[in-house]
This record gives sequence, C-alpha cells and structure tokens, in this order.
Amino acid sequence: MGNLTVINHPLVQHKLSILRNKKTGTKEFRELVHELAILLGYEVTRDLPLEDVDIETPVAVAHAKQLGGKKVGVVPILRAGLGMVDGIMSLIPAAKIGHIGLYRDPETLEPVDYYCKLPTDASEREMIVVDPMLATGGSAVAAINALKRNGCKGIKLVCIIGAPEGIEKVQSAHDDVDIFIACVDERLNDHGYIVPGLGDAGDRLFGTK
Repeated sequence: MGNLTVINHPLVQHKLSILRNKKTGTKEFRELVHELAILLGYEVTRDLPLEDVDIETPVAVAHAKQLGGKKVGVVPILRAGLGMVDGIMSLIPAAKIGHIGLYRDPETLEPVDYYCKLPTDASEREMIVVDPMLATGGSAVAAINALKRNGCKGIKLVCIIGAPEGIEKVQSAHDDVDIFIACVDERLNDHGYIVPGLGDAGDRLFGTK
C-alpha cells in the first residue's frame, strides 16, 4: 500500500495559509506554489539512493556522499501542475520533464485525456507527478494510469491540498503510489471543489479567473 505523507512543516503551513487567502494576487500565488514545491520536494526526495565518493577539499580528502545516479522524471498534470515544476527542478536539475494534459468534464467531473508526452526513458525513471490540488482524484488516477501504460513503476504523487475523497480514490486505484501532501482538507462540495481549499489553482496561477 502506498503511503500518505502529510508534510506539516511550519514553513509549509505558513505559506499554505497565504496561498488560501482570496486576496493573494497572481504573482504572489505563483511564487508561493513554487516555494511550496521546493519544500514538498525536499521530503519527496528523502529516499533517493546515495553512493560513496572521495572529494578533494582545499584541506584534505573527504569521504562524502552523492546521489547514486537514480534517474528522476517530473510530470505536471496540465495546467496547474506547471506551477510546481520549477520548484522540483531546482532541487533535481538533471530530471527530465513529461507532460500529461487532462481536464475535468464539468458535468460528469470525470477526467478527459488530451495530451501525454513523456521522456523516452520514462520507464527507467522514478516519476514524480505534480498537481496543486487532489480533489476527486480522477485526474491523478488517469495520469498514473498513463504512466503505467508507458512502463513506469516507481511513481510518487505530490500535491499541495487534497480532499479525503481524492486521496481514497488514488489509494484504491494505485496502492503502490506514495502520496505527499501539505494538507488534507474537509471534503468536496457539490461542484467537486475542495472545501475550504483555495479555489481553482489554475485560474489563480495564470490569472484566468
């Protein structure tokens, strides 16, 4: 069973509070999503393998550690997931980026797949799927389905806010995927929005309200 990790670091919770505020403008919202992605990414990469290496310092040889060469991919769910990519990439600049395009049908609330472009060696990489909101879970499940169809095995899902319904749906469909999240909110409303949430993350990121 994939693990659910709620990252309740004080900096994460503080930035999340500002992110929720309806008075927070597009520029600040985008910066906060970037900063939260870095803080979440720190936890997501905690188990990356290390290898021993000898480094010559100006004083002596240091017996040190470096990343063990495990390949990583970052996959934003379009469009809101784009806001988290640069934060993750600032930690792992050698990662490759894929894109999965999904939108939610306003009537059925089910995801509609319209784009999928992954690195050619995606099946050899640990894939980190990013999306600020985990609401119904439909888009996350569809994105993970797409990765698995392309041979990906080590998959992690990173979100900022989630609803219990969405978390349960992902865990039921993909019990091998670890979920990292800053906060689990109360519920979904009748329109499939997270309550209290922060509104539409894509609109707030790109100023398209």
